[in-house]
Amino acid sequence: MIAQKKISLVSIAVCLGIMFTLAAIGGSITQLGPWYQSLKMPSWQPPGAAFGIVWSTIYVLTTISAVLAWRDVSKPGEGRKLIGLFLLNCVLNLMWSFLFFKLQRPDFAMIQVIFFWLSILALILFIWPINKIASILLWPYLIWVTIASALNLSIVQLNGYLP
Repeated sequence: MIAQKKISLVSIAVCLGIMFTLAAIGGSITQLGPWYQSLKMPSWQPPGAAFGIVWSTIYVLTTISAVLAWRDVSKPGEGRKLIGLFLLNCVLNLMWSFLFFKLQRPDFAMIQVIFFWLSILALILFIWPINKIASILLWPYLIWVTIASALNLSIVQLNGYLP
């Protein structure tokens, strides 16, 4: 049996710092002003309060996943790949919010969300052999972004962004 490394306070602090920064930047980009309020929404859209609860939960689960995976990295170069995949995902997460809310281009965001979704899948698959629990903790993230993608597509369709 392989002895697991201890979880360091530094790795927890770094992961929490990144996730709080991501949440703060994402929150500042997400403006639910007149443009957003004027959009036609599908009847199945989750209630507004659900978004904050779900995203907060996802950020906590992602932070735990990152800490667990980092603790169990054992192969040379695996840590750099892990950090790279998490940072890529952070950038794609923010990019979606920027395209949708700041640029008010749900059509561009619909294209970009494919890469965002794939970055979550890549994390899940990369982490699986390192720490299965850490990988499973990312499943709600993938499910939520799948729902958000369907919502994004509905908004694009309902608001005439597709010819």
